[in-house]
Amino acid sequence: MKANVSSDERIHAVSQTTQATLRKIALAAGVFYLLTFVSIPTAFLYAPISDPNFIASPGPDSGVILGAVLEIIVALAGIGTAVALYPVVKRQNESLALGFVASRTLEACTIFADVVCLLALVSLRRAGAGADGLVTGKALVALYTWFKLGQNLMPAVNALLLGSLMYQSRLVPRILPVLGLIGAPLLLANTIVTMFGITGPIFVLTGIFFLPVAVWEFSLGVYLTVKGFKPSAITSEYAKMETNELLNAA
Repeated sequence: MKANVSSDERIHAVSQTTQATLRKIALAAGVFYLLTFVSIPTAFLYAPISDPNFIASPGPDSGVILGAVLEIIVALAGIGTAVALYPVVKRQNESLALGFVASRTLEACTIFADVVCLLALVSLRRAGAGADGLVTGKALVALYTWFKLGQNLMPAVNALLLGSLMYQSRLVPRILPVLGLIGAPLLLANTIVTMFGITGPIFVLTGIFFLPVAVWEFSLGVYLTVKGFKPSAITSEYAKMETNELLNAA
């Protein structure tokens, strides 16, 4: 009888440990998602580079450097969201889960690329490139602008991949991934409009299409941070496999 009780207690303890692990995974993913919003101030910090003569003009450039640091944080946090969620969502569909890791990594690459363009611009400015560097400065700003295309396109791909995984697995309330799945094609439309250089009301309208994906990612971050995963077939399977592994190891 004592052996049976001891065994039951051991299984319960291992189960509790597994549940705690799931909570930590959800918390990590949620915090990483919230960190991807720290670059919002770059809309103001990067204002000086809109001046065509920025590279030849005097003045501080600390705001641009700070914006670059914030974008680096966003790039790393974006990869963190995918890596943190992968052990759980792969049990729904491993191919989609791997695709999500890959798309987040590619998005981070485009962010690093635009940061490099800005830092090169600042370096030339500090070196006193002056009027001779105006053409190079404009080229770097143009590259920065087009590398940001990845930050239009990849969030749509991310929303399709992770939105599908979350909707099917029911790890979070279904209304959240629905926002992502609705917003993804709208954001793709904005990307196409940007590529063709269309301006006016159509550009403004499609610019609003950022909102559903932004709300999806922010809401997901808040939910995972505060609530964690909802009980589902995925969490039950994960808990069962982790419990068996821990028991076998012991």
